[in-house]
Amino acid sequence: MKKEAEKYINPLTDFGFKKLFGTEPNKDLLIDFLNEIIPNHKIKDLNYSTNEHFGKLEIDRKAVFDIYCIGENEERFIVEMQKAKQNYFKDRSVFYSSFPIQEQAEKGDWNYKLEPVYSIGILDFEFDEHKQEEDFLHIIELKNQNCEVFYDKLKFIYIELPKFNKGKSELETHFDKWLYVFTHLQKLENRPRELQERVFKKLFKVAEIAGFSETERKEYEESLKNYRDIKNVVDTARTEGKVEGKIEGKIEGKLERNIEIARQMKKDNEPIEKIQRYTGLSKKHIEKL
Repeated sequence: MKKEAEKYINPLTDFGFKKLFGTEPNKDLLIDFLNEIIPNHKIKDLNYSTNEHFGKLEIDRKAVFDIYCIGENEERFIVEMQKAKQNYFKDRSVFYSSFPIQEQAEKGDWNYKLEPVYSIGILDFEFDEHKQEEDFLHIIELKNQNCEVFYDKLKFIYIELPKFNKGKSELETHFDKWLYVFTHLQKLENRPRELQERVFKKLFKVAEIAGFSETERKEYEESLKNYRDIKNVVDTARTEGKVEGKIEGKIEGKLERNIEIARQMKKDNEPIEKIQRYTGLSKKHIEKL
């Protein structure tokens, strides 16, 4: 029997994530979600900024965020969807957080006052070092030897989605409902009665594939294919028992990184042959990006 087409987008794809949370008309969805995970802070409004950031020196590496926005009080939010493990992921998060810190530097006489920076990672994998823990929400701050917050303007927040396993009848909080959306949206045929709040009514309307333009539909299909390619590589490797140590990071992270590199090189109008040499991707795959 042929499988019926999905009614709603997968929010873990690049297209799906940015469609729901990375556009001005839908920023109320992002605000509602962020207000559930950022402690002691309520966002009333925010503005999207460029997601590409460069260091001060030519040799500095470039950072490309999924979503980068600035709140009405000038606080900075980096929001990223990470589909597969990669080596030094926490290091990468710290590195990325340095860009919104550096950009606040003012020319001339400046007193070094900084606005808060929040780095948020929505992870479609579990940290190896936290596999035995039940907690799937991690909020990290800079603390001193007495576990007292030493600096409260830099926070890292990670959500390990695979650890969330509640069913519809078990959803107790608004945060539970958001995680259920992330993990089940593409499998649903209709909006569950447990998700009747106004924000979810809008989300389900935005996520309905039938309402997409032809261009949006093609972009989503390509994004979904890339997502499935990454998942298939990871799942196959796990099944065959080959994902260990360095091999694990290499298998799970290489394809995603190469796709992103190819996408950026293509934006810079680099020749297809050069992109192939740098990434190992096929000409057909690169042309579709």
